[in-house]
Amino acid sequence: MADRSESESRKLLRRLRDTLREPGAGQERLDRIVRLIADSMGCEVCSIYLFRDPETLELCATQGLKKESVHQTRMRLGEGLVGRVARTLTPVNTPDAPAEKGFRYMPETGEELYSSFLGVPIQRVGEKLGVLVVQSRDKRHYSEDEVYALEVTAMVLAEMAELGAFAGAGENAAPPHVQPVTFRGSTGQEGAAEGHVWLHEPRVVVTNPVADDPLTEIERIRAAVGELRVSVDDLLNAESLDKEQKQVLEAYRMFAHSRGWLRRMEEDIARGLSAEAAVEKEQSAARARMEQVPDPYLRERLQDLDDLSNRLLRILTGQGNDTGATMPEDPILVARNIGPAELLDYGRRLRGVVLEEGSVGSHAAIVARALAIPLVIHAERITTEALNGDPILVDGDQGIVHLRPEETVARAFRDKIAMQAEAQKRYASLRNLPATTLCGTTISLHMNAGLMADLPSLEGSGADGVGLFRTELQFLIRTKMPRRAELAALYARVMDAARGKRVAFRTLDIGSDKVLPYMKPPDEPNPAMGWRAVRVGLDKPGVLRMQLQALIRAARGRPLTVMFPLVTEMSEFQAARAHVLRELDRERSLGHPVPGTIEIGAMMETPSLAFAPRAFFELADFVSVGGNDLKQFFFAADRENELVRRRYDTLNLSFLTFLERIVARCAEAGTPLSFCGEDAGRPIEAVALAAIGFRMLSMRPASVGPVKALLRKVNLEEARAAIGRARAEGAESARPRLKEWLASVEI
Repeated sequence: MADRSESESRKLLRRLRDTLREPGAGQERLDRIVRLIADSMGCEVCSIYLFRDPETLELCATQGLKKESVHQTRMRLGEGLVGRVARTLTPVNTPDAPAEKGFRYMPETGEELYSSFLGVPIQRVGEKLGVLVVQSRDKRHYSEDEVYALEVTAMVLAEMAELGAFAGAGENAAPPHVQPVTFRGSTGQEGAAEGHVWLHEPRVVVTNPVADDPLTEIERIRAAVGELRVSVDDLLNAESLDKEQKQVLEAYRMFAHSRGWLRRMEEDIARGLSAEAAVEKEQSAARARMEQVPDPYLRERLQDLDDLSNRLLRILTGQGNDTGATMPEDPILVARNIGPAELLDYGRRLRGVVLEEGSVGSHAAIVARALAIPLVIHAERITTEALNGDPILVDGDQGIVHLRPEETVARAFRDKIAMQAEAQKRYASLRNLPATTLCGTTISLHMNAGLMADLPSLEGSGADGVGLFRTELQFLIRTKMPRRAELAALYARVMDAARGKRVAFRTLDIGSDKVLPYMKPPDEPNPAMGWRAVRVGLDKPGVLRMQLQALIRAARGRPLTVMFPLVTEMSEFQAARAHVLRELDRERSLGHPVPGTIEIGAMMETPSLAFAPRAFFELADFVSVGGNDLKQFFFAADRENELVRRRYDTLNLSFLTFLERIVARCAEAGTPLSFCGEDAGRPIEAVALAAIGFRMLSMRPASVGPVKALLRKVNLEEARAAIGRARAEGAESARPRLKEWLASVEI
């Protein structure tokens, strides 16, 4: 029976391939396919539903149901049995469809005559394309072999849809990769860019999903898996690997050497699929399981299998990362995700970056900010839609991406870029002027940095110094711990490039979303509030001491400014400060030059530090408010959570009142105070911060010009009055009153 069913499966796939090769429009092909499947499987009904949009399925072809229902019958994702198959990506097989939970009766189709129902997803590597259904009058369960035959048929349909075989069969069967598509993601880095797509991992296209000779295909898959295993083994034997990296690759090797994985692919080939299609069928199954698995460890393991499948496909097709394509002159990088070192390899050639995954605090976001290129994250499914060379617009301000945009959209976008360029020219004229308000108050504007590539922006932006130099990037982009001498040389180059301007070096800030590739993170339920930043430094003093020694040696007699991240109480700052003083004494005893002066400060990123004893403020040489984290903890709103992170306003009067308390406490103790973060670089927020008493703001380089331009045109007394009016009215936020006031000011 098994041999017979496998033979029938191969026969069906060959008939299907021949049908697809026949000339005709997309609708004709779909109509021929449903007739062929119904005839081959001995069913009265075969129907194909395709996605009209991400939430709506449409009946696009049928044999057995009423023809007038084609392109008229629609259902939402998850609605009815067809919608359930599409949502879960798992088959539904029932002898009595009307009695099945969730059944939806569609009278226009005439399906009340049919009892049994078998639906399977049409998907390609996790991309939901539609549902393939067969129905019969008799009440019966379809056999495992029949279910399998329909699944492999759906797989071939998905591959042919990718090649445009059904173009013209309604809006939802338009030719792939040619229509304009808009992706709504999240802002990772502000800015706007126009360019052409450059895929970090080019798509693998399977041109022949049906096997002509199963024995030859099995030989091909075995040879390819053998080559894959050798490459993974070679990676494991590399001398540079540490223990953690070897553990990751061991999991990789476990999958590569899995007999079950190879056996399942060989069985798929025996039933009619080509070697490439068999790999994609297993990969699609892994992707579907990933969507259903809540456990992060298991999801990571399924991700390993997904990555291995991609490598195997490249071996089989010869479509490696080097496809012969030439990077465009205006590349916009599109990827599922990317590490900091890989992104830095592209460097300033990129106009922008679009990721399917990522977070606002991810390594990629940090590097994108350092490179001053717009970044959009959470642009779901863009890697399945985009092709190398596609025109693309990236709106980092709104978190929107336009792929293959219509000309009207492109023109409006170019106007926006032109306006921004014109504004930057105006800001350049202010480069050497102070940020002095009409009331005579001068605000010191500094920039945030993390790479040597940032430092040319110090002079070009007109910033007074570097208010935050993120030292962790040099740890994140390496595969092993950097040496003290390497860090000392880097920090010295940073000071050289600053040309005497103040640079505040923040000590290693890892943990939460910043994980070193060579340091295994602890298993924590809430990493953002766990073992991170100064807590790691105090618990692992060897790393902290090494970094402090590098900073002291880099100064070579020049002024040095060091600040510790996420200080939550005075004792933490006292312990961290003591490390600095011990290392200074040690360097002196060794006869090494020490900094001419040294400032030791703390980042206030949790509300608790605002209530520290007065002795803390007297001990600290300066305090820098870390606005991003402080707002997160003040409002209990995870800044990585898109559901809540935009809900809370920096100009909320409760938050401004809290910030005023910090200003007052620092003023009482005579402690210099700055505000560092995204909000410092937003002109309205910057004016409000200056109005409540902040005299130093640190922001990304591109924000210095806009903030300086506005500050030079306003009177802070008037800004304070606008905030006061909002308070008197019992408002929640000062933003409406500040906007109203600014609208009345001649700017």
